[in-house]
Amino acid sequence: MGVFAVRNHPEGKVLVGSSLNLPGALNRLRFELMHLGHRKFPALQEDWNRLGADAFSFEVLDVLEPPEEPGTDLGEELRVLEALWMERLRPYGEAGYHPPPEPSAS
Repeated sequence: MGVFAVRNHPEGKVLVGSSLNLPGALNRLRFELMHLGHRKFPALQEDWNRLGADAFSFEVLDVLEPPEEPGTDLGEELRVLEALWMERLRPYGEAGYHPPPEPSAS
């Protein structure tokens, strides 16, 4: 389990995600893109169709080791880890495939 990225190398764009099953998530994402079935991020699918598979890489950014203590909320742990990578990579607008974060109320 951990956080992954799909990188569009020619345009410098990135998609960040997380999963309890990294190999399964990356295989599913690659399959959806290859078979024109990725609906959650249509801009990623459009770029994939236009640029081809060789323009993209699938990377594991961070692995979350299984916790030693029982009762740990793995989903929450993954959300925190993914949020850290989102903050680091800022994959919004021209830099990525995610919508910009909501502005925080001051």
